[in-house]
Amino acid sequence: MHRSPLDESPAPPVVPQALRVVLAAVVVEVVALVAAGGFTLIELVRGNGSAGINIFLAAFAWALAAVLLAAVRGLRDGRRWGRSPVITWQLFQAVIAITWLQAALNPFAVGLLVLALGIVVGLLLPPVVEATTRDARTPDA
Repeated sequence: MHRSPLDESPAPPVVPQALRVVLAAVVVEVVALVAAGGFTLIELVRGNGSAGINIFLAAFAWALAAVLLAAVRGLRDGRRWGRSPVITWQLFQAVIAITWLQAALNPFAVGLLVLALGIVVGLLLPPVVEATTRDARTPDA
């Protein structure tokens, strides 16, 4: 039986090591957001805080985690749209960390700033940009 080149499934996209590191760092942020959302609900059950505020914070953290997780999947699959939500979140985190550092030198704020800057720099490395622009390329004929 003759096999056509169309019968073969396309090879999975090659994910550069730098992109793997960036995606792992964003997944760590996703886990932290999910945990933070859970923590706010635990505090609500304990009777601490306002119900409306705690429910909003949990929903916001989980929604942001879902967006970042979708962006991770998009970046892994070579889609350029995934860079926008990830970089936007890193910029917000950098602003928070810098504001926090203006009040006091806090190791958590330093870590937050380093993580945010590392992710942004990692996303802008040439091999990562090339790997995440597959959706804009025309297929080889």
